[in-house]
Amino acid sequence: MKNNSRKLPGTVQKATPNLKGFDTDTVVSASQANYFKRIGYSFCIRYLSLANGQQSGDLSFNEANDILKEGLALSAVQHVDSAGWTPTKSLGTIYGKNAASNAISVGLPLGMNLWCDLEGIATGTLSQNVIDYCNAWYSAVQKGGYIPGIYVGANSILSGSQLYEDLEFQHYWKSSSSVPAISNRGYQLVQSLENKNSDNLRIDTDTTQNDELGDSMVWLMI
Repeated sequence: MKNNSRKLPGTVQKATPNLKGFDTDTVVSASQANYFKRIGYSFCIRYLSLANGQQSGDLSFNEANDILKEGLALSAVQHVDSAGWTPTKSLGTIYGKNAASNAISVGLPLGMNLWCDLEGIATGTLSQNVIDYCNAWYSAVQKGGYIPGIYVGANSILSGSQLYEDLEFQHYWKSSSSVPAISNRGYQLVQSLENKNSDNLRIDTDTTQNDELGDSMVWLMI
């Protein structure tokens, strides 16, 4: 896997605790990034495609450049499959490879977190199938040069002990849904309820924190 020739500004850094940011499935303009910075937000999380290649509405080099130059730190999460999906090991490998490849195409530097969105899994799915998917995704993203993280959402199937003991991840993001605590580690990023700002950008608000082992998420920041 080759590095993209385009280079975004900033450096890979560990997030400090108690910073407020947002994630959104909508393209963020420079003016909107500036607005959020002015009202006290510190970071933005945008989306990578499940497919091989970024799709319309997903994070692009130009958008990432605008977000960073307006003073927000940047992270990226991959879209989740359609509601009621069934994870498999092979699917984890495919999606993980695409996440890393798409991040490189955007210009995101190696060594930062990319997040796996784990939610909406079909009822009755075996825990082992979810574990196999997650660990295959982890392996593919790690081999691509990034640090895998996992967003724990509704209907993610796994218990808190399984999320900690059976998965390879060290970076956990708590959704606004009712989800289990991560045994022995906890979360590094906590999402609150959805809202809209005056620029009509639909967001979820997130707050950084150090987990119980003193670790934090890793992002790109000028």
